[in-house]
Amino acid sequence: MFIPKLFQVTDFEEIKGFVEEHSFGSIVTVHNGRPVSTHLPFQFRQFGEEWYVTGHFAKANPQWKTIAEQDALVMIQGPHAYISSSWYTHENVSTWNYQAVHLYGKVQLMNNKELEEELDLLMKKYEQHRPNPVLWENLSQETKQQMNAVVGFKIKVDEIQAAYKLSQNRNSTDYGNIIDGLRNECCSDANQMAALMEKRREK
Repeated sequence: MFIPKLFQVTDFEEIKGFVEEHSFGSIVTVHNGRPVSTHLPFQFRQFGEEWYVTGHFAKANPQWKTIAEQDALVMIQGPHAYISSSWYTHENVSTWNYQAVHLYGKVQLMNNKELEEELDLLMKKYEQHRPNPVLWENLSQETKQQMNAVVGFKIKVDEIQAAYKLSQNRNSTDYGNIIDGLRNECCSDANQMAALMEKRREK
């Protein structure tokens, strides 16, 4: 990923938090010279000293059959928004603000025990705070058998690239104008970007 130095993020804890919060993304691999991608929920997990991206495919999805021991790219995206140059105090071009993380590594397929643990953790992440949580340990054996319809995988992360393009190259007046402009947009991504920029300004 092309990342101008001003927008590069290298703090691992910040990246880790971002991936955990924005955990739906895309996995890209190559089959017969052609890029193949699937959109999936991911988890960012530590095994010993190493960090892995984990997830699962529907068994009916042919991508999983070609990925074992292959290098993969997982792309995670956060809020993004159009930035109008009308918000600047001088003439310039419009642009786009965004957050994106790319994670690279080799794919390994999970065994049944690993997959069960993966599904258990995934359900806890999204269910345990709910009034009537649907958790793995409470499912019937019949429902658990649906695990046979998915294939788990883990990717040992050997490279991380992270870009937060948040108008860091603008002066304080323009930066404030951008936040105000985004707040007035009728778009949830724009509003989220405004809140994110405001939070970073307060640091």
